[in-house]
Amino acid sequence: MTISDETITPGNWMSVLRHDVPASLVVFLVAVPLSLGVAVASGAPVAAGLVAAVVGGVVAGALGGSVVQVSGPAAGLSLVVAELVHTYGWRATCAITVMAGLLQLALGGLKVARAALGVSPAVVHGMLAGVGVVIALSQLHIVLGGSPRRSALENVLELPAQILDNHTHAVMIGVLTIGVLLVWGRIPRLRAVPAPLAALMIATLTAAVSGWDLTKVDLQGGFASVQGPVMPQGDWHAIAGAVLLVALLAGVESLLTCVASNRLHDGPRANLDRDLTAQGVANMVSGALGGLPVAGVVVRTTTNARAGARTRWSSVLHGVWVLLFTALFAWMIALIPLEALAALLLFIGVQMVNLGHVRNLHNHREVPVYFVTMAGVVLIGLAEGVAIGLGLAALLALRRLAWVSVDVRPTGERRWRVVVTGSLTFLGVPRLTEALRGIPAGAAVELDLHLDFMDNAAFEALHAWRLEHERTGGVIDVDEPHAEWYSAAINGVRLFPARIPPRHDRWWLPWAYRRRSRSLATAGSYAVIGADGGKHDDISMLCEPQGVPDLLEGTREFQRRTAPMVRPVLHRMARKQSPSHLFITCADSRIVPNIITASGPGDLFTLRNIGNLVPRAGAVPADDSVAATIEYAVKVLGVRTITVCGHSGCGAMAALLGEVPDLPALRSWLRHGRQSLARFVAAEPHDDDTGPLDRLCRINVIQQLDNLRTHPFVDTLVQAGKLDLTGLYFDIGAARVHVLEQERFTPVPELRTG
Repeated sequence: MTISDETITPGNWMSVLRHDVPASLVVFLVAVPLSLGVAVASGAPVAAGLVAAVVGGVVAGALGGSVVQVSGPAAGLSLVVAELVHTYGWRATCAITVMAGLLQLALGGLKVARAALGVSPAVVHGMLAGVGVVIALSQLHIVLGGSPRRSALENVLELPAQILDNHTHAVMIGVLTIGVLLVWGRIPRLRAVPAPLAALMIATLTAAVSGWDLTKVDLQGGFASVQGPVMPQGDWHAIAGAVLLVALLAGVESLLTCVASNRLHDGPRANLDRDLTAQGVANMVSGALGGLPVAGVVVRTTTNARAGARTRWSSVLHGVWVLLFTALFAWMIALIPLEALAALLLFIGVQMVNLGHVRNLHNHREVPVYFVTMAGVVLIGLAEGVAIGLGLAALLALRRLAWVSVDVRPTGERRWRVVVTGSLTFLGVPRLTEALRGIPAGAAVELDLHLDFMDNAAFEALHAWRLEHERTGGVIDVDEPHAEWYSAAINGVRLFPARIPPRHDRWWLPWAYRRRSRSLATAGSYAVIGADGGKHDDISMLCEPQGVPDLLEGTREFQRRTAPMVRPVLHRMARKQSPSHLFITCADSRIVPNIITASGPGDLFTLRNIGNLVPRAGAVPADDSVAATIEYAVKVLGVRTITVCGHSGCGAMAALLGEVPDLPALRSWLRHGRQSLARFVAAEPHDDDTGPLDRLCRINVIQQLDNLRTHPFVDTLVQAGKLDLTGLYFDIGAARVHVLEQERFTPVPELRTG
């Protein structure tokens, strides 16, 4: 659906009438019983809940930051309000609501709304679950015909006596109300009428017809019975704390609902600062008129979106319907049994303990925060429970941030490997030193530091151990695949965690570059120890090949780093390969097919030769190795694509343009490139011509694709649409891949994210 946040014009009145008016009626039918129930649970006048519903709909709906969010009295605030009413009285509570709204208005003006999202969802959900448990326990006593006690613990202790004291009529109307709530939504034909409204209507009619002795809702005088605020008397520190508590709890609940509303529609995204400001204005108005505190409510917001609301007019109109209904039909509300409202609140309280949230939190190991917060709210109090939950969440976050893993294991005779992962701080020093103590003196140690932070205490401990181990004849190879915290500390370089991008794993770097990194980490300077024993700063010196020792070192690094990660994949494909591409490219050492195609084991069946040449069928001299590779890939492996990839600065193409070196085998092989040379001579330069050599390199790719089709089995499959031929060109200097499209190469576009 399309949701708009525009001012209503004659052109879109029909959309409002068609979508928003029906949605507002549905929300109105849900809001009335819920508002009455929240008022009862809060110990406030029943009319105060209806005042908050009107103000939440009209004021917060018109000014709010979400086009579908519906605000009103929230069950999550009922414990706070009940405590304030008990301590200061109802009219003073209204004044606290006004001051809380003023604070929200100031916070919205300071644009700090997103800071509320920093509160752990485990604390918020745990708080709401605790409130739900307290509401359910207190209202259960009313359903049983008694009265609730001051605390949840007292309600639990008094429950057996309350059950034994049989109040038949109250129990029957409560069971009837809960039964309707459970069954109503399961019957498709009845879903048009909200279950809370249906439950109260059926309970009211049943009580009226049967003549049962039940307590009725007190709504004499309607809105006229509501009194305005008076200033609270008492300790101003406690009053200021109450204002802060109401403002923060209502604000956080509203902002979380506002964020959740984004998932309910595809219209404009919610503006959190605007929503917090609107909630502040609504609370000031509601408190001034004698209403409950206002907050965004999930149930009404979800109902509004599912009912088809497209603009904020649905929320505004629902408030208007509540106003008209209360003004004209207050006598109907006075017929509702209080026990039926208590049963509705009992049902809502149980639903606030959402097991779905527990499952989500379990995946992030935050379940303890949820249950500790819930237990704190139930057993101690709302503010105390939230404070305990926030403290536990902070401790767990600190523990995760300071988490470090130290794995020490032998890898051979007098060879050990130590892998340290995580954040190495003073908290992890005991674990680190205890693990390192088990390494025998004189052993060769591979020390891998996968760290996102290292503080000075950890560095001092690690460096002292290293110096002592080397003093006893041991050898330590320090490697930091990510951020170089250890080497930076040796060099006296200051690192900033938030500004350091993680280093990529270096498997793709040439050996010389990796030697340079290791030398920097161990020597503590930017000079590199070369093979001749001298120090060199010129990177070209580092790029000189070092021969077999580097190859063995590379295989050692593969076994150490990469093999454990790829072993499960290779194990599954050990008996059979099923590549999707035959990749024909040059033998040039600078071209690594798996890097430029981001492919892995089993993806490419690769053919490499000098000049990425494909001899034509029946060519002289014949070359069976290339033909055999193509034949095997197509007929046995069943590849669906053959790609020819050339590159800039190709030595084979340079030889074709100049004099071929006096190498008999190479001279014979390059005869297969004569068609490319002839095509180059006949072609006209393009505007993007980068020089004769690179132009020939590109033309050569096109020619080799034509040569592929001289093989009958290839051409037959291409014509049948069962085989695709593609051409690529890799610009080495720019590290950019170009794809062949209609005899022209165009750069492959980068993948944009976010």
